[in-house]
Amino acid sequence: MIERREAELLAPYAAHSAASLGRAHPEPEHAMRTAFQRDRDRIIHTTAFRRLEYKTQVFVNHEGDHFRTRLTHTVEVSQIARSIARALRLNEELAEAVALGHDLGHPPFGHAGETVLDGLMEGHGGFEHNLQALRIVERLERRYPAFPGLNLTWETREGIIKYLPRYKGPMPAGLSNGTAPSLEAQVVDAADEIAYNNHDLDDGLSFRLFAPEDAAECSLWGEHHRAARRDYPGASPREIKHETIRRIINAQVTDLVLATRGRAEALGLRDLADVRGRGHGAAGFSPAMEERNQELKRFLMERMYRNERVRRLEASARKVLTDLFNAYLGDPSRMPAHVARREAEDGRPRMVCDYVSGMTDRYAYQQHKRMFGEDLALEG
Repeated sequence: MIERREAELLAPYAAHSAASLGRAHPEPEHAMRTAFQRDRDRIIHTTAFRRLEYKTQVFVNHEGDHFRTRLTHTVEVSQIARSIARALRLNEELAEAVALGHDLGHPPFGHAGETVLDGLMEGHGGFEHNLQALRIVERLERRYPAFPGLNLTWETREGIIKYLPRYKGPMPAGLSNGTAPSLEAQVVDAADEIAYNNHDLDDGLSFRLFAPEDAAECSLWGEHHRAARRDYPGASPREIKHETIRRIINAQVTDLVLATRGRAEALGLRDLADVRGRGHGAAGFSPAMEERNQELKRFLMERMYRNERVRRLEASARKVLTDLFNAYLGDPSRMPAHVARREAEDGRPRMVCDYVSGMTDRYAYQQHKRMFGEDLALEG
């Protein structure tokens, strides 16, 4: 019944749940939920998903209650991805499942934490957050007696590792067939970009790393900020800021939908096999919007990510993770027994990396203070 409704509503090149490549461990179908709906629900109920509430997006978690975390970012990506998928008649449930799972592998302290762990794991396979997300859903989450991990569908697992062509290490078994990802996975990739850039812009303004006038050097901000002020002359600066960002997101989503629809037609995408065969990069901005988006990214890199205050926060985060990693590596008995038992299966470095990368910002600071007596959370 549900699958028949999908067939009526979805575009022919969408990913249909009835045609899923299935799960590693076969399960009976559910009478009221599609396979992708079940994937989404399983991800939401994981420990790793709940921990995203206390993991950094850019600003370290203790910096304030209103800055974005990995969880709020994930919810925002999911909302944008669903809107795009609906407009393109793609599978919203698959897009949502991928969006909700795409950041599960992020360590504490944002990209600074990922860089630290990748360096500490040099010679032991490195660390990459998409691969770690896959490791979480395939092995580390233990919720079902019948199988390890979440036993997600092939399509959801593929979407979670959407950046796979950029990896330095070996490809995951069974997911490295070299074909283009589904349009749903590509849409999540684009939604991630839209959410990340616009919401970092919002947080950077709130944190006063730059002023609205500074952001005007970006054509996207300048155009929509002027229009918002013109249309609402009596609005407060805060209201104008939110209205500007709302308009930027709307402009980017609209552009992406129209550009993707045009590429699908130009490429002659008639079904999912066509997407797999020649649909690389089919979902994305128009060239003009891509240039404006890159302009925004360059601005954020210079005025936000390289800001001295952000760098001080990252420096304390690097010390916390390095100290914890080396302490656990030298004495695994400091970790919980159920974690230490994985050494025989995974090796000590990977076992320690799994444990440290799963920490929240707050817990990492607490453990560092307990073990080393330093309260680095106060040094930002």
